[in-house]
Order: sequence, then C-alpha cells, then structure tokens
Amino acid sequence: MCGIYGVLSYKDKLKDMNELVDLLGMESAERGTDATGVAYSILGNMKINKSAVSAYKFNPNIPKFVNAVIGHTRHSTQGDKSKNYNNHPWSEKVKNCQFALAHNGVLFNDKELQKKYNFKSKIETDSFVAVQLLKYKNALNFKSIKFMAESIEGSFSFNILDNHNNLYLVKGDSQYHLFILKKRVCMCSPRQNRYCGKH
Repeated sequence: MCGIYGVLSYKDKLKDMNELVDLLGMESAERGTDATGVAYSILGNMKINKSAVSAYKFNPNIPKFVNAVIGHTRHSTQGDKSKNYNNHPWSEKVKNCQFALAHNGVLFNDKELQKKYNFKSKIETDSFVAVQLLKYKNALNFKSIKFMAESIEGSFSFNILDNHNNLYLVKGDSQYHLFILKKRVCMCSPRQNRYCGKH
C-alpha cells in the first residue's frame, strides 16, 4: 500500500514547510518507493510536483509561505510508474475550486464505475476514479466527497486539498493518524509520526 501525508500550518507559523514535508515523505517511503508527489496551493492555484523516484531522492520544493501540503509515496499496484500521469497526487477543477487528491489503498470497482459513468482517461490507476467521481459531481464539498466515498469499494484513505487551503481527510478502513499541534496539523499513514512534533 502507498503512504499519504500532509501538513496544515496555522497562519504562517511553520518555519520550514519544505523540511517537514521532506521528512514526512522519507518516513512514508516504507509504504512505497516507486514514486513521490506533493500538492499545494500558491496564490490560489494548485501546484503538483511528482516524479517516479523514492522520497529519498525527491525534492518537494515547497515555497516558504505555503500553509498546506499533501503528499504521497507510491507502491505501484496498477499503472506504469514511469508514466508520471499515473503517479499521485492529481489535480482537477470543479465549479467551486481546483483540488488535488492522493489515495492509499486498493479499489476494486474502478473499472465498473468508469463504465457506469462513461469516464475516459489515459491514467491507468484504480485510484483516479475518485477524482473522476468528484469531477462528475462538479463540486468539492461534503456531499460530493460522500458520494465518492460511498461509490467506491475497497480499502482507502484519501487526502484532498483545494486551492483555498481547505483540507479534507477521508478514511475508509485504511489506517490514518492525525496530530493536532499548537502550530499545525499533521496527517500520515501509520508509523510516520516521529517528525510531526519536532518542528
């Protein structure tokens, strides 16, 4: 299974977002070394940085004034990692925002959902159907996220970040840790928590 992680900083209080995201990525590498990616919003636009390398070789390259980041380390189960469009996170636009999504787990009914809703994409992963379901509803809100989570079958946790720095955590049966600290919130898959409290 993959690793997902992220940080939400309160009012620019975090001294070095890049360093913390880099450390969380390296902790997540035990859950996947095929690819690494991050997403963040800058001046209202979602930015995605991802590559088919392990977190040990990946530079998240987060600007200092960014307040929220989600990240993903990939253990490939479906879709060629050398085709970067298969790697997480992905970005999409809906009527109320632009968002990025990353997934941990394995979905079993992605092909059925793509056929049912006539979804087309060159992206080969099971995970991408979650993005397609949100796009189908043309909104990012609790109602569309509920629709997505109740439509899919399998194991999952998602982190979703929009261009207004709203962070959504969706947990199925995959484990997830959430740390609420004085200056930030950290989220991660199990056993990746040693760096959340040190910055």
